[in-house]
Amino acid sequence: MLVATALAILAAASLLHHGLSSRATPTSFEAMLARNARRMAIPADARKQQNPVLATADNLRDARLHFADHCAICHGNEGTGDTMIGKGLYPKPPDLRAAGTQKLSDGELFWIIENGVRFTGMPAFGGTHGSEEDSWKLVRFIRHLPQLSTDERLEMERHNPKGPGDRKEETEEEDFLRGAPVQQKPESPHHH
Repeated sequence: MLVATALAILAAASLLHHGLSSRATPTSFEAMLARNARRMAIPADARKQQNPVLATADNLRDARLHFADHCAICHGNEGTGDTMIGKGLYPKPPDLRAAGTQKLSDGELFWIIENGVRFTGMPAFGGTHGSEEDSWKLVRFIRHLPQLSTDERLEMERHNPKGPGDRKEETEEEDFLRGAPVQQKPESPHHH
């Protein structure tokens, strides 16, 4: 009872000090609580699962392109979490290359991909974005992130989602390189 009261007081003090802002950096106490809560939330049998997907070049490429299209928006192509969206989340996405992530078992990584992490920006992808095999391939790719080559990162950039403005700019660049006539933008009348 005393320990629970002390934890509640520490949590309340942290909340009052930092408010509800997602700009704050989690305290070491919050990080420790989150790691322990995550560990307790992942079933023991899930932690013991072995990756059935081989680390072939094709499987890594499939996972790399899947990651670029679905995961990089928060985690970044290199897995740093240093993206516009990642910076705005609380807690921030972990650096997937760092020891804290790389020390997780394959089963833990798979479980997190499939089930998400409550009270964070990590959604559950199980049953909504492909198959379990895709999630196991992503585990292989996460293991590969510390060795990601420049060529692999550049390939990922070509597969990152693009907005209408990005697509229009690419089309204009391609037209220019092909020698197509450049269309002048109509001048917009300014009304004051």
